[in-house]
Amino acid sequence: MQKILVIGCPGSGKSTFARKLRDITGLPLYPLDLWWHRPDGTHVSRECFDEKLKAVLKTDRFILDGNYQRTLKLRLSACDTVFFFRLPVEVCLKGAMARIGKKREDLPWVETELDEEFKQQILSFPEKELPAIEESLSHCREGQTIITFSSHAEADAYLARLTADKA
Repeated sequence: MQKILVIGCPGSGKSTFARKLRDITGLPLYPLDLWWHRPDGTHVSRECFDEKLKAVLKTDRFILDGNYQRTLKLRLSACDTVFFFRLPVEVCLKGAMARIGKKREDLPWVETELDEEFKQQILSFPEKELPAIEESLSHCREGQTIITFSSHAEADAYLARLTADKA
């Protein structure tokens, strides 16, 4: 487990899990939101984003945190492990609400409200994004590990086991 993707619905706990996984494994963490979003709310070009992504994918060790459907197949082709957060929409909305007003290392600003467009992205995730993610995951190559979490408790239990195994 050296080349890891953490994917799933916004608000599902991907970034929190990725940070904890980084702390346990020592693998470098790359939050994709930091590459895409600028502090002023605009974003970089696709070319700039893709350049950074391709450079990391050439390395031997990484954790990539974020969905970014457009680049999922490329990331899947380079990883050995995927952690897929497949949590209920209500849990994801609650997670997104809980981080309002908190500084995070995976976003270049502090959210002051649940943006309506972002809320809609979470609400439509099961219909718009989930089928394509599941289709992409169904084509993973032999030897790749796909771990799906359907609750925070499952993710926490995994991290606890990983920590115990390291001790």
